[in-house]
Amino acid sequence: MPSGVYDPNTRRAPLERVIPEAGSYGGAETGGAGFAYDEATLHSLAKEWRELANEFRDDVGRAEAIARAQGPGLEYASEGNAELVRASGRALAETLQQRADYCDAMADKFVAALGKYATAEDTHATEIGDSTKGIV
Repeated sequence: MPSGVYDPNTRRAPLERVIPEAGSYGGAETGGAGFAYDEATLHSLAKEWRELANEFRDDVGRAEAIARAQGPGLEYASEGNAELVRASGRALAETLQQRADYCDAMADKFVAALGKYATAEDTHATEIGDSTKGIV
């Protein structure tokens, strides 16, 4: 198997439950759950989610082509088969659009987090600037 690919025959799960230490996975050590990302990571994640959404949208167009399929002949069996293919194409297009919408929503969340990040940075910079005014 190529390096970095999961192989269930060679890698075994630990026998004991692994409990991460406080603060791992980006959680604050003093409490609170979640992840902490720097600005560059937030930009990268937003971009990746947006690119994934665009890939899904490209695939929607291909699925819509399937939804327009015609039977190879004029007999009943050909038309019946084509109708099943069209129904499958419509279901696929709908599912892919839902995936694209989800990816866009995730990208929007990272963009919103970037706004909060920038606001927090500005606030902290102002606080630091204000605290050093009286120092000689």
